[in-house]
Amino acid sequence: MIPIDIVERGLQDYATCFDAMQTFTAQRGPDTPDTIWLVEHPPVFTLGLAGDPAHLLAPGNIPLVKVDRGGQITYHGPGQVVAYLLLDLRRRGLFVKALVDAIEAAVIETLATYNVASERKAGAPGIYLSDGPHRGAKIAALGLKIRNGCSYHGVSLNLAMDLSPFTQINPCGYAGLETVDMVTAGARDPSGRALSADDWQPVSRELANALVAQLQQRAQAQSAEAAIA
Repeated sequence: MIPIDIVERGLQDYATCFDAMQTFTAQRGPDTPDTIWLVEHPPVFTLGLAGDPAHLLAPGNIPLVKVDRGGQITYHGPGQVVAYLLLDLRRRGLFVKALVDAIEAAVIETLATYNVASERKAGAPGIYLSDGPHRGAKIAALGLKIRNGCSYHGVSLNLAMDLSPFTQINPCGYAGLETVDMVTAGARDPSGRALSADDWQPVSRELANALVAQLQQRAQAQSAEAAIA
């Protein structure tokens, strides 16, 4: 199996991280390691390639950065776990659909570890609560860019945030979509302790490990299918 490095970059300005992702991907060679970056950002709105600026309802003093990922508008801020997946998909033998499936499965698995039930929704990328008073609310968003067979951008999982900036946008282009975090959803660790913003590191590590496991499983499955064919 091709290893995946996990790098904790901590709190980092979004524009700096975006530039670093683009540079890393542009300079990749055949032996460049695949990497998952774990990051937390100061408040920022990001608008994808096909994004409609009209979905930014009230920017206030939060900056907007136009980016090259798919999808519409989203918000990043303190208390959110962001995982950027810098992968050579060709080398891994991984199709884009399998990558998206792996990301979503890893988020669902991570949330289940903290006693939060969640699900996918057809035609609406991301992860949504599947139970409780906030059923249907979005708790994780994803967006990717594929360049020369390599991925960057990734997924954001809301842990313990000030959720009010989400009311200043139509999240991912959906007017009125409720957005929640793990704390609001009643997340607890395996011992029963309620989560807080102080749990950013263990939650980010749990997500990263789940991502690696899901990616390896799907690469193996595609390799087996190719061998049979």
